[in-house]
Amino acid sequence: MRVLHVNKFLHRRGGAESYMLDLAEVQAGRGNQVAFFAMRHPDNIPSQYEASFPRYVELNPMPRSPIGKARGAARMLWSRSARRGIAKVIEDFRPDVAHLHNVYHQLSPSVVTALRDAGVPVVMTLHDYKLACPTYSFLDHGKVCTACVDGGVREAVRRRCKDDSRAASAMLAAETWLHRRFGAYDGVNVFISPSRFLAGQLTRAGVYPDRLRVLSNFAELTGVTPKSEPGGPLVCVGRLHETKGVDTAIRAMGLLGPDARLVIAGDGPERERLERMAADLVPGRVRFLGRISRQEVLDLLVSATALLVPSRWYENQPMTILEAYACGVPVVGTVLGGVSELITDGATGRLVPPDDPMELASAALALLRDPQKSLAMGRSARSVASARYSSESHLAALGEIYAEARRAMKKQAK
Repeated sequence: MRVLHVNKFLHRRGGAESYMLDLAEVQAGRGNQVAFFAMRHPDNIPSQYEASFPRYVELNPMPRSPIGKARGAARMLWSRSARRGIAKVIEDFRPDVAHLHNVYHQLSPSVVTALRDAGVPVVMTLHDYKLACPTYSFLDHGKVCTACVDGGVREAVRRRCKDDSRAASAMLAAETWLHRRFGAYDGVNVFISPSRFLAGQLTRAGVYPDRLRVLSNFAELTGVTPKSEPGGPLVCVGRLHETKGVDTAIRAMGLLGPDARLVIAGDGPERERLERMAADLVPGRVRFLGRISRQEVLDLLVSATALLVPSRWYENQPMTILEAYACGVPVVGTVLGGVSELITDGATGRLVPPDDPMELASAALALLRDPQKSLAMGRSARSVASARYSSESHLAALGEIYAEARRAMKKQAK
């Protein structure tokens, strides 16, 4: 099978990119031919079709000049360069199916139209809440909020959800409204939700409920030797953004003993602020690694007592939790969104409330003080990964979804 993966970034920037790249690697290892379409970016992995990629543009934050803002808004609504570029890739690669990921803003749903016009079946994995929430995150000034699900996208403008700016919020709300009004994503044959939580929110919002299928992400166990020795630091892995609550983890460190250590892997807009906070609150006890390779992430997880996922937003289904499970490491995560669907409290990790350093510290301390218990939880997590989230079962289910998309495309063509 020839699979074309489409995502605005083609490097390990976050969970969506990690899932796409890991899936493509597994698919290629099973004899499939895989290609990518993205925007140009200095961090992209090599691609045979890079010449067809639309140019790189930064839209978060939006350009400050009026011309830059106008161009950014136009690209968000409908990218002609992305449509032209993907048409060239389709013509050369001739995909049997296109698997879309995060295409919003820099690529836009123009790529969906190009694929539909070429008769290519389209599947789209929803890695966030963009189709129900104009600002992606179900957050209103740092607090969880689903007002747009029931009240419509006007709520984003009324609440100034994007950077406390009515203009920026209105731009994103208009984008979502126009795409809905003109059926910009109608060409997607099947939508995949990794979590039941996301599927429930999309169904409430009326976002293609008849085309929505729940399929968990996967953990690749092949070649991953699980943790066998107790002990190690606490670890956070992921993009350093305010939604991730890494500041809560740093504050929790201040409540633990002087021997406790936290290692943070990842980069993002919050890094400088978090480094200053760590230096002020717990000097010498928090180490920042920046962006590291997947193998380095796995090595880090195997060395850890536990992975901390202190998110303050409705996580969908974090890949880092499944990677920790594959490594035989328990997870302490907040009871928001899809995280509670992955963690069995007391068996594969601990569930704690968000923005509560004391509760996070208490859960982490119990694992640090009883490394054998932590190791036993990690073994349970590894068993869960093998039984529920293996790449083999994921590929089998995904193959059925691809087949469903092909049937839907043929039905539309009649």
